[in-house]
Amino acid sequence: MEKRVLFRSSWLPWALLAPQLIIVGVFFFWPAGQALVQSLQQQDAFGNSITWVGLDNFVALWNDSTYMASFQTTLVFSALVTVLGLSIALLLAVFADRVVRGSRFYRSVLILPYAVAPVVTGLLWSFMFSSSIGIVAYWLKKMGISWNHLLNGNDAMALVVMAAVWKQISYNFLFFLAGLQSIPKSLIEAAAIDGARPMRRFWTIQFPLLTPTTFFLLVINMVYAFFDTFAIIDATTQGGPGKETATLVYRVYFDGFRGMDFGGAAAQSVVLMAIVICLTVLQFRYVEKKVQY
Repeated sequence: MEKRVLFRSSWLPWALLAPQLIIVGVFFFWPAGQALVQSLQQQDAFGNSITWVGLDNFVALWNDSTYMASFQTTLVFSALVTVLGLSIALLLAVFADRVVRGSRFYRSVLILPYAVAPVVTGLLWSFMFSSSIGIVAYWLKKMGISWNHLLNGNDAMALVVMAAVWKQISYNFLFFLAGLQSIPKSLIEAAAIDGARPMRRFWTIQFPLLTPTTFFLLVINMVYAFFDTFAIIDATTQGGPGKETATLVYRVYFDGFRGMDFGGAAAQSVVLMAIVICLTVLQFRYVEKKVQY
């Protein structure tokens, strides 16, 4: 029988929710409202004059070919980070779940990347793949592979994807490992007794039971790729070469703080927010149907 908590006063539930509501209002709804208002304005670099321009900022974005190219860059980058991050973390979690000796050390090592700051992550990978001093670039050159992420757009995209995936693997690993350890061992043992091989046991028993965790991480990693990778991109390529790695969130920073186009940057942030909301709604509307709770 389901237990329900009954409050004697009508104000007590709202009082308990007040701290969280205040935080959400101050750090999400108020900045989102400010961005929406500023997207309809045009102001000079010093903020002395403000002119209402309506939808002109959005029309300018639509006519900007470099901004439209950022959509393709963001989609490719987000898809690669999400798919690779989830796949590698799931593989590592499966291996960690089977480790008997030294399991704590193995898990601790895999968690370490999550403690590294995004800027440090970007600088670390940038140094390793530097064409002049990077150890990885040196061995790639020994193997006949020419690498220069400062000039080659494909190399730059590969670099930021690897850095972003490496930073997020630990987060995904923790959830996948917790999900695997919550699966009753009796189900796995029964399948083994019936003659099911490890790969078949994973795809028919373990992975279906991991679908709630996988769906949660899918949403989190998509949001991470859209928003939280700004510091990595800025530390490694700064959106270059050209605009090859300039994602939508980096364009907001570049146009707003470097180009001093506050109205255009606000319009970009509104578009980015709308895209993420639509993707999240689509995921909950269609992808969640395949989740087995």
